[in-house]
Amino acid sequence: MGRTKIVAGNWKMHGSLDQNQALLEVVVSETRSMQNASCVVCVPYPYIPQAKSLLQDSHVAWGAQNISQHHQGAYTGEVSAEMLAEFGCQYAIVGHSERRLLFGEGNKVVAEKFKAAQQCSIIPILCLGETLEQRESGEAEQVIAGQLDAVIDLLGVEALERSVIAYEPVWAIGTGKTATPQQAQDVHKFIRNRIAMQNERVADDIRILYGGSVKASNAVELIAMPDIDGGLIGGASLVAEEFISICMATQN
Repeated sequence: MGRTKIVAGNWKMHGSLDQNQALLEVVVSETRSMQNASCVVCVPYPYIPQAKSLLQDSHVAWGAQNISQHHQGAYTGEVSAEMLAEFGCQYAIVGHSERRLLFGEGNKVVAEKFKAAQQCSIIPILCLGETLEQRESGEAEQVIAGQLDAVIDLLGVEALERSVIAYEPVWAIGTGKTATPQQAQDVHKFIRNRIAMQNERVADDIRILYGGSVKASNAVELIAMPDIDGGLIGGASLVAEEFISICMATQN
């Protein structure tokens, strides 16, 4: 299989002009030798112009952490795919667990955001994942299937070709519980198999990232799993040494 690995940093609501510049300059310099892998940073909206200016001549891509499902209109505070495209955003995270849990975004809205991104040639990073309560009650696969199927039902399985999936075990983020590499692999395989039921080629080609507290210390073991194609990195993406180590784990 020749899937290109991806490491995507999700800065969440962190950053400042000075901190961002220092971080990105080091990341660009230290990941220059990466081969057959992509490096992406998803930054807060106000910093997208800065990311563009610092990264446009580099191998590091930039993206947004969210996107509106609407193209324009009376939606105060929202940012459209067209606006992001004007700043060269190549990626946008859709359906992050924090958007689902804290801001009430349901599967239908997430699917519409996925569609809006693709209509402007932005690659959606579709987040899927279950909470601790859902996992302990045996509903994990059902929940993940529902999140995935919402996109397939709206757009067809072929729409997944120009996208990336990120599996986030919500129960392993900030709870002190960790998913083992094998637990993560099992869910990645479930997601790939579910797509393969409709289109094996799309299933073989789609990159599925792991997003459950990836650190330099566990990245090599996780990314070595056959169905794990990289990581969606939260806190560790704000620490240059950590993020670079995770990026370089794709080279082993």
